[in-house]
Amino acid sequence: MPWLLLTIAILFETIGTTALKASDGFSRLWPSTLTIVAYAVSFWLLALVLRSIPVGIAYAVWSGVGICLIAVIGFVVFNQRLDLPAVLGLCLIIAGILVINLFSSATPH
Repeated sequence: MPWLLLTIAILFETIGTTALKASDGFSRLWPSTLTIVAYAVSFWLLALVLRSIPVGIAYAVWSGVGICLIAVIGFVVFNQRLDLPAVLGLCLIIAGILVINLFSSATPH
């Protein structure tokens, strides 16, 4: 159950960050409102996750997956280009998350 909650927290974090971009510096009401609500839900779920998953692991996964998803959303939705070093860096983030989840004894499986 904590991994499901973490996944949902990550989704809300990416929704919040996407809405943050669309809020144009909090100058647009509905994207700004969505940003605040999505981040609030994300942090609440992350707080629940921290009851069972160590903070370093949960935050690494939450932020790492969020970074990669936002990069993809930026590419697809906002037409932001990624160069080779950016793609390689994102691949390293994903590799780090996989190593943590597949090989670390610090994570509950």
